[in-house]
Amino acid sequence: MLDNGTVMNGKMIESPKSFQVACTVMTQIIAAVASSQYGGQSVDIRHLGKYLRKTYDKIYKKRFLGYIEKGYSKEDADVKAKEDAIERRQEDLTAGVQTIQYQINTLMTTNGQSPFVTIFMFLDKDDEYIEENAMIIEEILKQRYQGIKNEKGVYITPAFPKLIYVLDEHNCLKGGKYDYLTKLAVKCSSKRLYPDYISAKIMRENYEGNVFSPMGCRSFLSPWKNEKGEYVFESRFNQGVVSINLPQIGIIANGDEEKFWKLFDERLELCKDALMCRHNALLGTLSDASPIHWQYGAIARLEKGETIDKLLNSYFSTISLGYIGLYEVTKLMKGVSHTDAKGEEFSIRVMKHLRETVDKWKAETGLGFALYGTPAESLCYRFARVDRERFGEIEDVTDKGYYTNSYHVDVREKINAFDKLKFESKYQPISSGGAISYVEIPNMKNNLEALEEIVKFIYDNIQYAEFNTKSDYCHLCGYDGEIVINEQNEWECPQCGNKDHSKMNVTRRTCGYLGENFWNVGKTKEIKSRVLHL
Repeated sequence: MLDNGTVMNGKMIESPKSFQVACTVMTQIIAAVASSQYGGQSVDIRHLGKYLRKTYDKIYKKRFLGYIEKGYSKEDADVKAKEDAIERRQEDLTAGVQTIQYQINTLMTTNGQSPFVTIFMFLDKDDEYIEENAMIIEEILKQRYQGIKNEKGVYITPAFPKLIYVLDEHNCLKGGKYDYLTKLAVKCSSKRLYPDYISAKIMRENYEGNVFSPMGCRSFLSPWKNEKGEYVFESRFNQGVVSINLPQIGIIANGDEEKFWKLFDERLELCKDALMCRHNALLGTLSDASPIHWQYGAIARLEKGETIDKLLNSYFSTISLGYIGLYEVTKLMKGVSHTDAKGEEFSIRVMKHLRETVDKWKAETGLGFALYGTPAESLCYRFARVDRERFGEIEDVTDKGYYTNSYHVDVREKINAFDKLKFESKYQPISSGGAISYVEIPNMKNNLEALEEIVKFIYDNIQYAEFNTKSDYCHLCGYDGEIVINEQNEWECPQCGNKDHSKMNVTRRTCGYLGENFWNVGKTKEIKSRVLHL
């Protein structure tokens, strides 16, 4: 859309001639896309590098000719023009990144919230604009570390855009050229939770040598090649998710494995029916339904009046089976956590069965079925509430008020950061349609070396991981530590006792995204139960 232009509100937007204009156009595209879809979107920052160079080249050429006209020698004009171009490039860089951050956080889309958008920061060694991209990433991290001012004029942690930083050979803190950026990323994570981290090394192992952004928070695409035999990840999309309630199957089976696997398959078929219902409902949709998506480049450039069916009836798009509560179903069937050897063996069998079923559907239908670790922002409470009402209180299952996100270790379980990431790394390749792991940390600003050790560990051991820390502010007393959840399950400032949501900023990791608008009772209980891993 930046290279070839696009159309919004019936107006042609041509390819930008400078970095700042490219950033403005990018945020306009993000807002238009968010207003016409459900779910998140991602932008690879590599596409901006060429526009930063255009800014430099344009200023250099103009200033060089100006100095020549003033009587400077070519050598002196070259030196002066380069100095001017570097200075102006930095000004444009700062202003452009500020545009991205402020626009995304102040825009209100038609669904009543800021766009759910991810910025993907990958330094590709084969990219001719790698130096410009390194400058852009550095500026993004510096501005995110500073934060955005709230209504009191105090810098706080913005929820969007989500930042993902890719670790590769040249920036994995082993003496690479761009290690300085990774150190800045770690510093930023310690205060602002983002960026999250993807290991290019592990991702290449899992996705046929490719490195690419998830769609939004954690939804990954399966490798797909176009008619030219080229891998394509950008412009692809997801048709929707239906999630299976694993703990409920375990409750009904009551330790009987034969009954469990039979009911498991029955529920999976029900999920397939629901997913096909989604797919069939989309068939026949005209490109006119959302021109920004289907006609002007966000996903495709179809003709007016053309259906989107060819993008649905292939592996081009994914359609996802989600799952929740692997910990709880293991506890129900084996009496132990899935971190126990007996529990792990069962949980891996469950995961593999989910994956094999999805792969079977994919082969049968020719559709891009994928296995997706459900974020469970609200579903963690809904499933648990439904089961508690139906089956009563079950220890370590329905009595908690929430179910555990996807394959994750129980939030109450005491386990160190390295062991948690290593354990959960076994599940990510199985859940290739979507997976993310986290470690819960205290305020680590005075121990960045420890976080750097975890980042090194992520690069060598797990595809996708993040840090959960605390970043809060009380408007009444100015407290900027951790606002806590009291015994009544209310958010309360530990300094002045303020409980008014409208007079505090609380930012927590809801799933892969950050949340800053408070949560349902189940998610609040889950957040309260989280133990530190470092």
